[in-house]
Amino acid sequence: MENLIRALAFGGILNIEEVEAIAAHFELLELASGEDLLSIGKISRKIGYVDTGILRAFAVDGRQKEVTKYFIGENQWAVEIKSFYDNEPSDTAIAAVTPCRLYTIDRMVWARLNEKFSKLYILTKSLTEATLLNKIRDNEFLHFGSAREKYLFFVKRYPDLTRRVPLQYIASYLKITPQSLSRIRKELTQKRGPV
Repeated sequence: MENLIRALAFGGILNIEEVEAIAAHFELLELASGEDLLSIGKISRKIGYVDTGILRAFAVDGRQKEVTKYFIGENQWAVEIKSFYDNEPSDTAIAAVTPCRLYTIDRMVWARLNEKFSKLYILTKSLTEATLLNKIRDNEFLHFGSAREKYLFFVKRYPDLTRRVPLQYIASYLKITPQSLSRIRKELTQKRGPV
Protein backbone atom coordinates (compact mmCIF):
# COMPACT_ATOMS: atom_id res chain seq x y z
CA MET A 1 0.00 0.00 0.00
CA GLU A 2 2.96 2.34 0.61
CA ASN A 3 3.89 2.28 -3.09
CA LEU A 4 0.30 3.03 -4.08
CA ILE A 5 0.21 6.00 -1.70
CA ARG A 6 3.47 7.30 -3.20
CA ALA A 7 2.00 6.95 -6.70
CA LEU A 8 -1.16 8.82 -5.73
CA ALA A 9 1.02 11.56 -4.22
CA PHE A 10 2.72 12.03 -7.64
CA GLY A 11 3.45 15.68 -8.32
CA GLY A 12 2.01 16.85 -5.00
CA ILE A 13 -1.37 17.40 -6.67
CA LEU A 14 -3.33 15.80 -3.82
CA ASN A 15 -2.65 16.39 -0.14
CA ILE A 16 -1.90 13.43 2.12
CA GLU A 17 -5.46 13.27 3.52
CA GLU A 18 -6.89 13.10 -0.01
CA VAL A 19 -4.32 10.47 -1.03
CA GLU A 20 -5.14 8.27 1.96
CA ALA A 21 -8.90 8.66 1.42
CA ILE A 22 -8.55 7.61 -2.24
CA ALA A 23 -6.13 4.76 -1.45
CA ALA A 24 -8.67 3.32 1.00
CA HIS A 25 -10.97 2.50 -1.96
CA PHE A 26 -8.42 0.22 -3.65
CA GLU A 27 -8.67 -3.54 -3.18
CA LEU A 28 -5.83 -6.05 -3.19
CA LEU A 29 -5.81 -8.47 -6.13
CA GLU A 30 -3.33 -11.30 -6.56
CA LEU A 31 -2.87 -12.93 -9.95
CA ALA A 32 -1.04 -16.16 -10.70
CA SER A 33 1.29 -16.28 -13.68
CA GLY A 34 -0.85 -16.49 -16.85
CA GLU A 35 -4.01 -15.19 -15.17
CA ASP A 36 -5.85 -12.32 -16.87
CA LEU A 37 -6.49 -8.90 -15.40
CA LEU A 38 -8.46 -8.19 -18.59
CA SER A 39 -9.52 -10.64 -21.30
CA ILE A 40 -10.01 -9.83 -24.97
CA GLY A 41 -13.68 -9.01 -25.60
CA LYS A 42 -14.30 -7.81 -22.03
CA ILE A 43 -14.78 -4.18 -20.99
CA SER A 44 -11.97 -2.70 -18.91
CA ARG A 45 -13.70 -1.84 -15.64
CA LYS A 46 -10.72 -1.55 -13.29
CA ILE A 47 -7.62 0.53 -12.86
CA GLY A 48 -4.78 -1.48 -11.39
CA TYR A 49 -1.58 -0.40 -9.68
CA VAL A 50 1.18 -3.04 -9.84
CA ASP A 51 2.78 -3.47 -6.44
CA THR A 52 4.79 -6.56 -7.38
CA GLY A 53 5.11 -8.60 -10.55
CA ILE A 54 4.94 -8.02 -14.29
CA LEU A 55 1.95 -7.94 -16.63
CA ARG A 56 1.89 -7.88 -20.39
CA ALA A 57 -0.67 -6.39 -22.73
CA PHE A 58 -1.23 -8.36 -25.91
CA ALA A 59 -3.54 -8.65 -28.88
CA VAL A 60 -4.22 -11.53 -31.27
CA ASP A 61 -3.28 -11.01 -34.91
CA GLY A 62 -5.05 -12.36 -38.01
CA ARG A 63 -3.21 -15.68 -37.69
CA GLN A 64 -4.48 -16.10 -34.10
CA LYS A 65 -0.98 -15.43 -32.78
CA GLU A 66 -0.49 -13.40 -29.59
CA VAL A 67 1.43 -10.17 -30.16
CA THR A 68 2.89 -8.44 -27.10
CA LYS A 69 2.08 -4.72 -27.16
CA TYR A 70 3.81 -3.65 -23.94
CA PHE A 71 4.78 -4.69 -20.43
CA ILE A 72 3.55 -3.23 -17.15
CA GLY A 73 6.01 -3.52 -14.29
CA GLU A 74 6.11 -2.69 -10.64
CA ASN A 75 4.96 0.79 -9.64
CA GLN A 76 3.09 1.26 -12.91
CA TRP A 77 -0.61 1.62 -13.64
CA ALA A 78 -2.46 -1.14 -15.51
CA VAL A 79 -5.52 -0.22 -17.53
CA GLU A 80 -6.61 -0.65 -21.13
CA ILE A 81 -7.34 3.04 -21.65
CA LYS A 82 -9.47 2.86 -24.80
CA SER A 83 -11.84 0.22 -23.44
CA PHE A 84 -11.93 1.91 -20.02
CA TYR A 85 -12.95 5.33 -21.35
CA ASP A 86 -15.12 4.17 -24.27
CA ASN A 87 -16.84 1.47 -22.18
CA GLU A 88 -16.42 -0.96 -25.09
CA PRO A 89 -14.99 -4.48 -25.35
CA SER A 90 -11.21 -4.54 -25.46
CA ASP A 91 -9.18 -5.95 -28.34
CA THR A 92 -6.25 -6.16 -25.89
CA ALA A 93 -5.75 -8.56 -22.99
CA ILE A 94 -3.66 -7.85 -19.91
CA ALA A 95 -2.23 -10.94 -18.22
CA ALA A 96 0.27 -11.69 -15.47
CA VAL A 97 3.68 -12.80 -16.73
CA THR A 98 4.84 -13.45 -13.16
CA PRO A 99 2.78 -13.77 -10.00
CA CYS A 100 1.39 -10.28 -9.38
CA ARG A 101 0.09 -8.27 -6.49
CA LEU A 102 -2.04 -5.31 -7.56
CA TYR A 103 -4.26 -2.74 -5.99
CA THR A 104 -7.37 -2.22 -8.10
CA ILE A 105 -10.27 0.18 -8.13
CA ASP A 106 -13.54 -0.09 -10.03
CA ARG A 107 -14.27 2.47 -12.73
CA MET A 108 -17.51 3.62 -11.05
CA VAL A 109 -15.73 4.15 -7.72
CA TRP A 110 -12.97 6.08 -9.53
CA ALA A 111 -15.62 8.28 -11.20
CA ARG A 112 -17.25 9.04 -7.83
CA LEU A 113 -13.85 9.89 -6.34
CA ASN A 114 -13.21 12.26 -9.26
CA GLU A 115 -16.43 14.08 -8.34
CA LYS A 116 -15.49 14.23 -4.66
CA PHE A 117 -11.83 15.21 -5.14
CA SER A 118 -11.62 17.69 -8.02
CA LYS A 119 -7.81 17.51 -8.16
CA LEU A 120 -7.96 13.76 -8.85
CA TYR A 121 -8.83 14.61 -12.46
CA ILE A 122 -5.57 16.58 -12.73
CA LEU A 123 -3.61 13.67 -11.23
CA THR A 124 -5.28 11.23 -13.65
CA LYS A 125 -4.43 13.48 -16.59
CA SER A 126 -0.81 13.84 -15.43
CA LEU A 127 -0.39 10.08 -14.95
CA THR A 128 -2.00 9.35 -18.33
CA GLU A 129 0.28 11.83 -20.09
CA ALA A 130 3.39 10.42 -18.39
CA THR A 131 2.38 6.88 -19.35
CA LEU A 132 1.66 7.83 -22.96
CA LEU A 133 4.97 9.67 -23.31
CA ASN A 134 6.77 6.63 -21.96
CA LYS A 135 4.98 4.38 -24.48
CA ILE A 136 5.88 6.75 -27.33
CA ARG A 137 9.56 6.59 -26.31
CA ASP A 138 9.36 2.80 -26.11
CA ASN A 139 7.67 2.42 -29.48
CA GLU A 140 10.10 4.69 -31.33
CA PHE A 141 12.99 2.26 -30.95
CA LEU A 142 10.87 -0.61 -32.31
CA HIS A 143 10.79 0.99 -35.76
CA PHE A 144 14.50 1.62 -36.21
CA GLY A 145 17.63 -0.48 -36.21
CA SER A 146 18.40 -4.14 -36.43
CA ALA A 147 16.95 -6.86 -34.21
CA ARG A 148 20.21 -6.81 -32.23
CA GLU A 149 20.00 -3.04 -31.71
CA LYS A 150 16.37 -3.31 -30.58
CA TYR A 151 17.26 -6.00 -28.07
CA LEU A 152 20.23 -4.04 -26.72
CA PHE A 153 18.00 -0.98 -26.25
CA PHE A 154 15.41 -3.13 -24.48
CA VAL A 155 18.08 -4.60 -22.16
CA LYS A 156 19.42 -1.14 -21.35
CA ARG A 157 15.96 0.33 -20.70
CA TYR A 158 14.46 -2.69 -18.91
CA PRO A 159 17.20 -4.87 -17.38
CA ASP A 160 14.74 -6.32 -14.85
CA LEU A 161 12.28 -7.43 -17.54
CA THR A 162 15.08 -9.14 -19.45
CA ARG A 163 15.67 -11.43 -16.48
CA ARG A 164 12.04 -12.07 -15.52
CA VAL A 165 10.02 -12.22 -18.75
CA PRO A 166 10.02 -15.33 -20.99
CA LEU A 167 11.97 -14.84 -24.22
CA GLN A 168 8.96 -15.50 -26.46
CA TYR A 169 7.17 -12.45 -25.01
CA ILE A 170 10.23 -10.23 -25.44
CA ALA A 171 10.67 -11.49 -29.01
CA SER A 172 7.01 -10.76 -29.77
CA TYR A 173 7.35 -7.24 -28.34
CA LEU A 174 10.51 -6.59 -30.37
CA LYS A 175 8.79 -8.01 -33.48
CA ILE A 176 11.44 -10.68 -34.05
CA THR A 177 11.27 -14.46 -33.90
CA PRO A 178 12.20 -16.29 -30.68
CA GLN A 179 14.93 -18.07 -32.70
CA SER A 180 16.47 -14.74 -33.74
CA LEU A 181 16.37 -13.50 -30.16
CA SER A 182 18.02 -16.71 -28.89
CA ARG A 183 20.77 -16.30 -31.49
CA ILE A 184 21.33 -12.66 -30.56
CA ARG A 185 21.49 -13.50 -26.84
CA LYS A 186 23.93 -16.33 -27.54
CA GLU A 187 26.21 -14.06 -29.58
CA LEU A 188 26.13 -11.35 -26.89
CA THR A 189 26.79 -13.86 -24.10
CA GLN A 190 29.84 -15.22 -25.94
CA LYS A 191 31.21 -11.68 -26.31
CA ARG A 192 30.60 -10.29 -22.83
CA GLY A 193 28.80 -12.67 -20.49
CA PRO A 194 25.08 -13.19 -19.75
CA VAL A 195 22.67 -10.57 -21.08
